[in-house]
Amino acid sequence: MADFTPYRVVLRSRMRAQLQYRTSFVTDVVGTLGVGLTELAEVLVIFHNVDVLGGLDFSAALLVFALSNVCFSVADMLVGHLDQLPTYIRAGTIDAFYVRPLPLLAQFMASDISLRRIGRLSVALGALGVALSIGDIAWSAATVAIIVLTLVSGTAIFAALFTAAGGLQFYVVDGAELTNAFTYGGAYAAQQPQRVFPDLLRIFWTFVVPTAFIAYLPAVAILDLPGDHLAPSWLAWFTPLAAVLAWLLAAGCWRAGTRHYQGAGG
Repeated sequence: MADFTPYRVVLRSRMRAQLQYRTSFVTDVVGTLGVGLTELAEVLVIFHNVDVLGGLDFSAALLVFALSNVCFSVADMLVGHLDQLPTYIRAGTIDAFYVRPLPLLAQFMASDISLRRIGRLSVALGALGVALSIGDIAWSAATVAIIVLTLVSGTAIFAALFTAAGGLQFYVVDGAELTNAFTYGGAYAAQQPQRVFPDLLRIFWTFVVPTAFIAYLPAVAILDLPGDHLAPSWLAWFTPLAAVLAWLLAAGCWRAGTRHYQGAGG
């Protein structure tokens, strides 16, 4: 049986370190809270001016926003610090991770947990509660199942995107814009009604980088909407499969990247 004691010790120490400086911690939380509120305000402003966008009314669009932001906030809290890899690579300090008797990815995932991101998560959870209460939802066991599957699988997809981007950064150390396009760009795309995008972009965000599975497709299924030719509502049940495929790709990118790295000394 695997011994998770080293991971728990590291995580507890990181969490205590963040909570030790309370003023800094509260400031960071307020900052992430502001980010969440700003993104929510975007939805409110849009639907103050229009009744329907991309085939979704306000309650449906709020559900898409909430599902995507809950999943992204949790993934960002757990593995978002992988976007700091270029700093470790340029400084050569990543070499220390290679000599420790723990898997490299597990070390990075356990090396930090960004508690300050609970501000954004709280906004997303509040929006999710409102969306589920005002939406025209026929509650059933299937509805609850798809919500749970979406939250778990959506978080896994975002975590896979962070991991894949981390692997690519071993090749493009100074190409943060490229990797951010898949992580933060994917997060923005996931919270939009997918029908606002041209078909080529929709195909990309559904079948290449599967962010449509994180919120839009589940929301369509939860609200029993018909969907369309590119996104029928029954596709929402394939969200766990999208998460598995995303992680297979992420694992390949991570393995290739870590094997490509030759060390600070060349």
